[in-house]
Amino acid sequence: MVQTPQTSETDTLLLAYPKTLKLHVTQEQFAALAASNRELQLERTATGELIVNPPTGWETGERNFSIIGQLYCWYENYQQGKAFDCNTGFILPNGANRSPDACWVSQDRWDALSQEQKKTFPEICPDFVVELRSDSDTLKSLPEKMQEYLENGAKLGWLIDPQRRIVEVYRADSDVEMLSNPTELSGENLLPGFVLDLGRVWGKS
Repeated sequence: MVQTPQTSETDTLLLAYPKTLKLHVTQEQFAALAASNRELQLERTATGELIVNPPTGWETGERNFSIIGQLYCWYENYQQGKAFDCNTGFILPNGANRSPDACWVSQDRWDALSQEQKKTFPEICPDFVVELRSDSDTLKSLPEKMQEYLENGAKLGWLIDPQRRIVEVYRADSDVEMLSNPTELSGENLLPGFVLDLGRVWGKS
């Protein structure tokens, strides 16, 4: 269904399209779409395919709030690098536009960016990324996304699956480690002192 706006001062159209239809956009078009649809979390693959992520349900929102909150508390004490929430988009070296559910960029890599590279969507892949599986995420798409982060510069990544209480730990130059019902996760040497309490993430009701 296409609805024509009431005002003649805009060329905006509201378009509903099936998920099976793949739309491809340029970086410039993606930036314009993201600016006009702030209620949606938009992503773009390296080949330019647009991905529309609808707002999450309350359970996923609460879990992600806990993850971001714990990362923020560590960041406030550590005061190194840059920490971001799920609303921040990044342009990866392969050209994809991605928005991890939580992430962190080391200070030296952030400082190495030019002001132009920091504009709107930073042109960098975070050192540390977290993806939280929601009901709409497939078991295939998220591991592929995690591998993409590693291939583009991430050093540590957590794929947290509350439905199965499984965490997949991704490290650069290492096999994926699968943890069954862990109680906490360590930021290891990359984020010294950061421990994510999963007791505040599992079993929300």
